[in-house]
Amino acid sequence: CWEVRKHNSSEWCHFIRSNLDCRLDGGFLDYLDGVFCVFPPQLLPVAVTLYALWLLYLFIILGVTAEKFFCPNLSAISTNLKLSHNVAAFSLTSPLYGVTFLAFGNGAPDVFSAVVAFSDPRTAGLAIGAIFGAGVFVTTVVAGGIALVKPFTAASRPFLRDVIFYMVAVFLTFMVLYFGRIKLGEALGYLGLYVFYVLTVVLCTWIHRRQRGDGLPPPGAWEPEMPTDMEEPESSGTNSGDYGEEYRPLLPSRESSLRILTTALSPLDYRKWRRKPWYWRLFKAFKVPVELVLLLTVPVVDPDKDDQNWKRPLNCLHILTSPLLCILTLKSGAYGLYQIQGVFPVWALVTLVASALALIIFITTSNEEPPKYHCVFAFLGFLASAMWINAAATELVNILRTLGIIFQLSNTVLGLTLLAWGNSIGDTFSDLTMARQGYPRMAFSACFGGIIFNILVGVGLGCLLQMTGSQPLVKLEPDSPLVWVLAGALGLSLVFSFVTVPAQCFQLGNAYGICLIAYYLVFLCVALLTEFRVIHFS
Repeated sequence: CWEVRKHNSSEWCHFIRSNLDCRLDGGFLDYLDGVFCVFPPQLLPVAVTLYALWLLYLFIILGVTAEKFFCPNLSAISTNLKLSHNVAAFSLTSPLYGVTFLAFGNGAPDVFSAVVAFSDPRTAGLAIGAIFGAGVFVTTVVAGGIALVKPFTAASRPFLRDVIFYMVAVFLTFMVLYFGRIKLGEALGYLGLYVFYVLTVVLCTWIHRRQRGDGLPPPGAWEPEMPTDMEEPESSGTNSGDYGEEYRPLLPSRESSLRILTTALSPLDYRKWRRKPWYWRLFKAFKVPVELVLLLTVPVVDPDKDDQNWKRPLNCLHILTSPLLCILTLKSGAYGLYQIQGVFPVWALVTLVASALALIIFITTSNEEPPKYHCVFAFLGFLASAMWINAAATELVNILRTLGIIFQLSNTVLGLTLLAWGNSIGDTFSDLTMARQGYPRMAFSACFGGIIFNILVGVGLGCLLQMTGSQPLVKLEPDSPLVWVLAGALGLSLVFSFVTVPAQCFQLGNAYGICLIAYYLVFLCVALLTEFRVIHFS
């Protein structure tokens, strides 16, 4: 399909529609057909501009869904499963929560993007580029930024453990790319290595706690700082600061169902709106349509609230909208539009059943008290938000492939730049904010611990889902020499930190941060020069 720009502009549309390689699998919009058939050739810059804006909006959708809906429901599920993340409780479930549920919540956009990209051999380079590119970005720019924002003493044993596991994961991926395919056993090996990593974290934490007793003394030189409940700067409740929670009346009052519904569906807190600067208002204005649609389709359970975020009219509406969302986004609506016996569509059947169930729940519950089965809504919200993330990730991969064809760029360079930057921007702001608030060791640990989940689960699960009984392997042939630059740069950055951090007695400051950021800039220059064939590799 890359040959389309070599033809006369009058032949672009015919070439796109007649070439099987130009068909985009999945997704709701055909971006190639749009740019080469709907827009005339002279308006190609306009089409590219619109696609770039839509790409940015897709990143906003991914970020909002993961932050305000996916992660809170994961937290509620972990609470209902008794996976407490209260550090003062000192149970082994604290590290288990951090390296499973919390890692899954933070890495959801990366993992879903990787799974979608691996679903098509033509876009597998996007996944490799994004996973490696995000790894280089986080371990250099973000880690270096933390050291610049607040110099600190790194937690030695967790740091060495995470870096060693990550280097093993990068080496395994390098070998898979070298041989050009991944078999069933190797895909399971990725997931098995992550399970081993989780068990190692839990075991190390248990040993450390046994050594120091069951108290909560100040963290040592090798233990990351963890805020207790009294130290947390702000509540972890879902949407606690966004939708007017601080203005809740002191005395409870009975509200009508209509008022509860309209209040719950309002993504704006007008008092907060007036206090914020103009750029916050501008960004919020872009997020409001996304938040409104998500509020309509994704329930959120918050165990930290007295009512657990129970909104009877809205939650009953979710009984209808969430299942419809799931079937209409799965396989781009193919299952939802399927007609039973060629007569009755699946979406209509789901609508009837869900409406009856919503009516029963509305009649048998009250506005003031959540039902005993309210925790089920956390699982429904988790599934619905996962479907939203998957749908946005599918569109994201398709539009990046389209931009690659337009500009004659490899999927790998798009993955290591646009996709990696977009998926990492949320982690960057959260880690730097955490460091600024006085927890640089926790933020630094997140740089190396979080991306282990992304590479092991992203590659392992992404490839495993594409395997069939007749063909238990996935071909991963590099689409450009840039892949080897990426793998080498990531491995070298890890080795650099593995050597220099202990050499500084784990005291990290401005020099370390400047070196890491300079390293990333050099890597980016080499990668782009390789992509544009200024630098050649035999």
